[in-house]
Amino acid sequence: MAKKTLTSEDSDLFRHTIGKVRPVLNDKVLLKKDHKPKPYPRPLATDSESPFSDSAATELEQVGLEDSLSFTAPGLQNNVLKKLRRGFFGLDAEIDLHGLTSNAAQQQLLHFLHDCVDAGCHCVHIVHGKGYRSVDNHPVLKNNLNLWLRLHPDVQAFCSAPPKNGGTGAVFVLLRLAEKYSRHNNSES
Repeated sequence: MAKKTLTSEDSDLFRHTIGKVRPVLNDKVLLKKDHKPKPYPRPLATDSESPFSDSAATELEQVGLEDSLSFTAPGLQNNVLKKLRRGFFGLDAEIDLHGLTSNAAQQQLLHFLHDCVDAGCHCVHIVHGKGYRSVDNHPVLKNNLNLWLRLHPDVQAFCSAPPKNGGTGAVFVLLRLAEKYSRHNNSES
């Protein structure tokens, strides 16, 4: 590439255009730390219409420590449950509830499922524990979760996880996709 020669007029024009300059004495840039606001927990929405407050809930048979859980909503094919057991859908999120009280676990579960549906999660992993430390070997969270998931409107199916994912101490849950994520809705746009 040939080097261009500048005329004195071009040089004067350049100096006039850039104005007064000063030499850089230090080539290090000091970054100021911004004072970020302290994080605060997201306010919990107080839902007066909890899906678990259904008084007409059917009485379910109590499950034991090593009993498997499974459920499919009416209208779903049986092979959906088989695919769910085999991990066909892939896991989008997970939560660990074991060790919590029943009320705390219910609140955590409600918020978790709500956030997952909003985020478009289709399959989630919920660890509830087997209930070895429960009174009379009666797993409280496992039985509550069995009822709560059946009552939740966004749960299509659930089943106990395979042994590598927690076995009978965890469940895979298949969620209904939110309207904004449905394929039918996107094809019309």
